[in-house]
Amino acid sequence: MKSWYVIHSKPREERRALVNLANQGYTCYLPEWAIAKVHRGRRRLHQEPLFPRYLFIELDDALDAQSWAPIRSTKGVAGLVGFGSGPARVDAALIAGLRAQEVRLQEQDNGLRCGEAVIILDGPFRELQAVYEQDDGACRAFVLIEFLNRITRIRVDQKSLIKAGKHSMQLAEHCKTG
Repeated sequence: MKSWYVIHSKPREERRALVNLANQGYTCYLPEWAIAKVHRGRRRLHQEPLFPRYLFIELDDALDAQSWAPIRSTKGVAGLVGFGSGPARVDAALIAGLRAQEVRLQEQDNGLRCGEAVIILDGPFRELQAVYEQDDGACRAFVLIEFLNRITRIRVDQKSLIKAGKHSMQLAEHCKTG
């Protein structure tokens, strides 16, 4: 029978510990999520650990204390999380839930691409059609609108944008309720 356990890594060495443990033949899991960061004016997605300095390892329950030595001495590993004299076990359902949540987090892309026509649902520019330009990395996006016979770049909440044309019924519903 196998169980999951928690490993505490050295600062910013989660991936190093993961690679080194995998090279030794262990089954490990490092939950990550994509976070948007703006660097030099450009938004980029970076994979970061969901739980900094922690990763999970699946081991046979028959292991004794002697077999923990190779894990403890692995580069990137600070130690094992434990309570009392033994290591802390993690329920397999929790690992399955984390994996499912990780997939959902990575699928949360707003689906908008540069140059697509969008409609703004809220705020002072409500119901105006715009052209999607890019995310700004802080739950907002830049769009281009025609305002006073000029193309103007504005920043709006990403949640207030929908693709134009395709979602005209959604816009009609929003206008009735808003």
